[in-house]
Amino acid sequence: MTAVFDIPLTNRFRGVGRRRGVVCEGAAGWGEFSPFEDYPPAECVPWWRAAREAAEVAFPPPRRLTVPVNAIIPAVGPQAAARLAAASGGCVTAKVKVAEPGQGAAEEIDRVAAVRDALGPAGKIRIDANGAWDPDTAVERIAALDRAARGLEYAEQPCPSVAELAQVRRRVQVPIAADESIRRAADPFEVKRQQAADLVVLKVQPLGGVRACLRLAQALDLPVVVSSAVETSVGLAMGVALAAALPRLDFACGLGTGQLLAGDVTPQRLLVSDAVLPVRRVVPDPAWLAAHRATAAVERRWRERLDQVRRLAEAVDADAAPGGGA
Repeated sequence: MTAVFDIPLTNRFRGVGRRRGVVCEGAAGWGEFSPFEDYPPAECVPWWRAAREAAEVAFPPPRRLTVPVNAIIPAVGPQAAARLAAASGGCVTAKVKVAEPGQGAAEEIDRVAAVRDALGPAGKIRIDANGAWDPDTAVERIAALDRAARGLEYAEQPCPSVAELAQVRRRVQVPIAADESIRRAADPFEVKRQQAADLVVLKVQPLGGVRACLRLAQALDLPVVVSSAVETSVGLAMGVALAAALPRLDFACGLGTGQLLAGDVTPQRLLVSDAVLPVRRVVPDPAWLAAHRATAAVERRWRERLDQVRRLAEAVDADAAPGGGA
């Protein structure tokens, strides 16, 4: 069984106001396929592999039964940011989005300072620029936001390229995390070769599944933060399974994005409580699927997209098989 969902966000995030995708059922349970709508088919292939793996194969054995989670603070005003931090299910760590188009340094500083006040002196704050800055801007903004936060835990993807990340890392005291330079890179190991990051952010769907992420984490040999691609609880369960299976988990995970969705595919939502998420499978509820079913036009577009990605994945797998492409 497959179902196409269309769920509004509580606040705009990554420039969008809705989250759409497909949940699919298999022998092991349910998986989610929800690549962002501007992604081309080739970039969506790992997302389908992740969904297929989750549906068809049992998750790896967990090493922990709960996973620590950070709050997620979109590019909202300081009062809204403080409210989100305070209402995050007890999270003592918050990731604050910065580098929002149309906003400036003062708005970022006010947002981070408000989150610091909401979390108190013991809370941890990390920022995420989604690769929006050039190196000089990154150095300047990181320093200013480090002061506003009274100490940043790390800065995630301040610049787009690995070479720029490496340059910024040499010029700032705040640790640097690589996200897009891992999940959207032709060669994720370039981050390690150029010593461009102190830690890496891994997301299950963009990287092809829980087991692919475990292999990558082992090969990179850097601390890992598991994060979400703003999924339903089905997709979040895939991220939680990865975080639960990692040999080490030194950082709170960016899996608390359920609060960003105004709905879900199940009433048993994966929402943060006491700063953790439980390790469990999620089964969509027919009534909730119906409540958030996409329009006919959106459903047709997503099913066509899924079929195209499936065919592309099959072709890629055929070429990679012994004797393939001969």
